[in-house]
Amino acid sequence: MRHKISVVIPALNEEKNIKPLTLKIIKVLKKNKFEIIFVDDSSTDQSKKILLALSKKYKFFKPIFRKKSRDLTQSCFDGIKKSKYQNILILDADLQHDPKYIPKMFKEFNKGKDIVIGARKLTSGKNKGLSETRRFASVFLIFLFKVFYIQTKDPMSGFFLFKKDIYLKNENRFFGKGFKILADLLINSKAKLKTKDVFIDFNRRYESESKMNIKILLILIQFYVTSLIKKLLT
Repeated sequence: MRHKISVVIPALNEEKNIKPLTLKIIKVLKKNKFEIIFVDDSSTDQSKKILLALSKKYKFFKPIFRKKSRDLTQSCFDGIKKSKYQNILILDADLQHDPKYIPKMFKEFNKGKDIVIGARKLTSGKNKGLSETRRFASVFLIFLFKVFYIQTKDPMSGFFLFKKDIYLKNENRFFGKGFKILADLLINSKAKLKTKDVFIDFNRRYESESKMNIKILLILIQFYVTSLIKKLLT
């Protein structure tokens, strides 16, 4: 089945990954109508130059250059607002999310799911792309988020497929900042969303460094506390 899809990719200093990822996406989606929206979050490397060159080469390639304060969730929101198709795929720019899983995700999506998640295998030793420290942090965070009864094994994933209407109908309800847009969608959408996990091999990061830092962790804690208070008051 052919699909129309907007691929939204938040990016910060990913100059070495932009073109390889773009070529992988083109290969997977070549039989579909699609657009690729890289949202550059004020990179300081050669990302802008590469993105502009690709936009001249491909009509479906539409970069966005943010000049606001850096924030992955807001980058995703900016991309979603600019998208022209109802099917939205979010994935990271660092090649840790392999586009080869997109057809399998669409197969599940067509069964009437609201969100299909590329879920990481978080059992120790199952994923070479995930350090033991990061795996433990993800498992701990997922444990905390169980209070919200989220129907996924990996609410921390940055690789997922959903309908644009979910964003449009809940835009004013989202926490709207930080690194975990998926958890925001799942927790703060008004209606309970039907989800499905597609388990993926999480690739090793090759040409960029993790963006995770203390500031981002503090925002994540703020998100958790804010969402928990909202849940208790409703």
